[in-house]
Parts: sequence; structure tokens; C-alpha cells
Amino acid sequence: MLPFRFGDKWAPLVLACLEGGPRRFSELRVPLHRVTAKVLTQSLRRMERDGLVVRTVHADLKRGVEYALSPLGRSMLEPLAVACAWATEHWDELLDARERHTSP
Repeated sequence: MLPFRFGDKWAPLVLACLEGGPRRFSELRVPLHRVTAKVLTQSLRRMERDGLVVRTVHADLKRGVEYALSPLGRSMLEPLAVACAWATEHWDELLDARERHTSP
């Protein structure tokens, strides 16, 4: 059993969104508009629990709460890029396999 949910549906997208630096929740909601606020919150909490994301509450209300990649989270960017490259390279094969499986 893995100590964290590597396959969390939204974790890779959250990692990618935080690659450029800290973001507030509302800033994450823009590129992740298909994710409900509840599900994004759950994903961020799991990622924080697993040490991938750091949540910072600022005294300044304008800055509010920010999420950033921890060093551990940042270390996942390279394997994520490799996985994305692999998926791009094998995209047609993956779609063909799925289609064969779901066809009558």
C-alpha cells in the first residue's frame, strides 16, 4: 500500500498549477474550474497531509491562505512530466485499448 494517493484524480493538476509558485484557493479555482470547491478542498487537504503541499495562513486578509508545493511536492514534478510524456507517446494505444474493452 502506498503511503499517499499517487492516483488522486486532481493531484497532478494541482501540482502543475502550483509549479509556478504559491496560489490562493480562488486562484486555483480558475484553471481547475471543473473541480468543485469541496473536491478541491479535499484534494488539497490530502496533499497537505501527505507533505506535498504547504498551506500558509497570512495575517494580511488580502493574502488570506496560500498553497505552495513543499520540497517533496516539487520533487514530484519531474516524475509527473515523465508520466505525461509517456501518456502522450502512447495516447493512441491507450485509446484503442479502452475502445476495444468497451466495444460490444
